[in-house]
Amino acid sequence: MDDHPDAPAVIARAGTLSYRELDQAADAACGALWELGLRPGDRVAACLPNDLDVVVAFHAAMRLAAIWVGIPSALAIPEKVQLLKHSGARLLLTDPMTANKLSEVSAEAAVPPILTVDPHGSENDWGWLISQGHRAPKISIDAHAPAAIAYTSGTTGDPKGIVHSQRNLLLPGRVLTATRRYRCDLRKGDSLPLTILNLMTLTTLLTAQVGGCAVVMDRRDAIGVVEWIRRHRVTVWNGVPTQLRDLVMRSDIRRADLSSLSEVWCGGADLSESLRASFRAKFGLDPRATYGLTEAPAVVAIDPPGKASRAGCSGQVLPHLRVTVGAANSPTRLHDDPGELSISPTMSGEWRGCYSPMLGYWTGQGIEKTEGPLRTGDLGHLEEGGWLRVVDRKKLIILRGGANIYPAEVEHVLRNAPGVADAVVFGLPDQRLGQKVAALIEPDVSSAAAQELSIEELRRHCTARLARYKIPDMWALMDVLPRNAMGKVIRAELATVFAAAPRLKRNCGS
Repeated sequence: MDDHPDAPAVIARAGTLSYRELDQAADAACGALWELGLRPGDRVAACLPNDLDVVVAFHAAMRLAAIWVGIPSALAIPEKVQLLKHSGARLLLTDPMTANKLSEVSAEAAVPPILTVDPHGSENDWGWLISQGHRAPKISIDAHAPAAIAYTSGTTGDPKGIVHSQRNLLLPGRVLTATRRYRCDLRKGDSLPLTILNLMTLTTLLTAQVGGCAVVMDRRDAIGVVEWIRRHRVTVWNGVPTQLRDLVMRSDIRRADLSSLSEVWCGGADLSESLRASFRAKFGLDPRATYGLTEAPAVVAIDPPGKASRAGCSGQVLPHLRVTVGAANSPTRLHDDPGELSISPTMSGEWRGCYSPMLGYWTGQGIEKTEGPLRTGDLGHLEEGGWLRVVDRKKLIILRGGANIYPAEVEHVLRNAPGVADAVVFGLPDQRLGQKVAALIEPDVSSAAAQELSIEELRRHCTARLARYKIPDMWALMDVLPRNAMGKVIRAELATVFAAAPRLKRNCGS
């Protein structure tokens, strides 16, 4: 900021903030949080769209030494309540519509105080409070203290809060800007929700390290993304395979529309070689495959800039990390059978010892610390030159359009639906989305409701309890789900069984 205070730091739908303006806005917002009684270590939750407000609020929480909790807007109200309760948030910043819905359940759900962020402005909302000129006292920041909680559902379907420090959050940007030789002309565009902690890590926390500009997009559709890229001359864009495929398939999007781009990153799901080739043929850009984890945080491996990618790989491991295959304490294995990938600090080169793992898991009462290398739960190979080949994502997680869907979470909801005895949820291949969500339903023959089972009824049941993208795309019925002698569903047979099973009908009994 000292070198270029008036350079644009962030561009969003509401406008542009220079580095000087972002600094002033973050100070004012920090003062507002202090005036509300927030103190270092308190959890500040935000459920906000991609715009300037979410960026300013995040930086304010960091200056207060508070702990940031991003709540994705796509979650259903019960899911939002669950994360607010688990995190122990003392404040929620959100839009008026979400605030109204939460107010209806606040009494029985113990929702924290809510402050609305209204783009149209109203007295006593977030914008008004910031404008009052409150100032927080100077706060000493411990870069190694807890700074943010990022929630995943884990393979159990229960919320799992991953805790990172400010140092953890800044390191990926430091490594990526150095290894990719980014400079102050960087204009990095991101369209995925900034309430996802990895996205915040890869926007202003990355671009600010070279004096570049974060372009925060509020549209994820192909036309919307192109408009943002074209209007703001984005140089690096980060998307998921579904978005890349949509850009390729639309005849009204041409090579010139993406002419400002020097790099396109692709993460969230596997980047197929056919999609890579199609994108390259149409736009003259070879998408850069990435592999990342919330626990890391963010990027673990990425294709190097300006060099050919390697088929089937998710890039080269970043130099501050050491990836081992198999037992966490075993030596790195090359061209071997796939094993579980584990991550630890590299012990050689200029990045030696820079990486520190996540601080642990948030339990609801505090942090459960973790020790030793980070076990990813993913299987893969490590090839010569640090190329990472991920053979299989976590065994049960469904990757739909770049979003992680945890079968146990959806199964739990379905098992509580009238007329359902049991359910199993899994992914089936889909050319556009990567995977679609399939559900096999075992009817409860003892219930009259089983005769009324329909797609509409089950979707209605799920819609009240789950984010829309988690709701199954395909449905089938089985008298009895395939199980082994221990009573566990035999998942290896599910795709075959599903293909032969009768489909659940619309507005029709089983």
